[in-house]
Amino acid sequence: MTAEIVPDTQHRGLVAALPQPLRDYAQLARFDRPIGWWLLFWPCAWGLLLAGGESRWDLLLWFLLGSIAMRGAGCVYNDIVDADLDRQVARTAARPVASGRVSKGAAWAWLLALCGVGLVVLLQLRWEAQLVALGSLALVAAYPFMKRITGFPQAWLGLVFTWGVPVGWIAVSEWNLGGMAALYAGAVLWCVGYDTIYACQDREDDALVGIGSSALTLGKHVQAGVAGFYAGAVLLWALAFWLLRPDWLALLALAPAALHLAWQVLTLDDKNADNALARFRSNRTTGLLVALACWVVGNA
Repeated sequence: MTAEIVPDTQHRGLVAALPQPLRDYAQLARFDRPIGWWLLFWPCAWGLLLAGGESRWDLLLWFLLGSIAMRGAGCVYNDIVDADLDRQVARTAARPVASGRVSKGAAWAWLLALCGVGLVVLLQLRWEAQLVALGSLALVAAYPFMKRITGFPQAWLGLVFTWGVPVGWIAVSEWNLGGMAALYAGAVLWCVGYDTIYACQDREDDALVGIGSSALTLGKHVQAGVAGFYAGAVLLWALAFWLLRPDWLALLALAPAALHLAWQVLTLDDKNADNALARFRSNRTTGLLVALACWVVGNA
């Protein structure tokens, strides 16, 4: 197996310029695909900003660093667990562990190094937020196995990948936990929606290998399913805003994000891998729009 850049990489030139061993470790942590750490970071920012932490720019920067490191660690762990499956899927067969370019022992060492960075970030939080952050470890450890036992592993990913909402919230506040719960629930549905779009790229391979995905489960109804997940997300975010500020004007802050999600659904072609990947990546914009809405409502 040659050390080619994976098909959905975003920085071919940067990664390709690295010496081969460094390139393999960069790919293993998905440093060539920053969309993943943005999607992990934005829920942290939402929780922090909606809870009134607009002045804590230091925490936002720590959360960004932590998102880069822990998203990388999660990808390394996932690739170690899924190496045999990845070899059977065209889009993932060239990954460093699946292809044999990086041994599992070396991958575990890289995983521990990334977790060390995550530990440094964890120590910047007050102890209550540290406990909340550590509460995600069991969810993270179980995620790679979900595709083997359920047709909707995206639901589990939603629980894992948006855990930053309660971490960011508790980092600055312990009040209005109902609003925090609504924000988190909406983030989970958002994640299920965008990862369903992402899973459209692998439907044929997933079916052949025998693993589950929401794209396979929904079949011909992917577009309607994503629309439902996104609609539920917006409604729950609106509830979170209402619980903090019961004013109809406050809900208008969500309009840009809602329109962007509607654009994704209306222009989605789930049979076109490039179209699906572009719509998936556009959720970086969704995250920013929701963050701005949280900043407005949380600090009005």
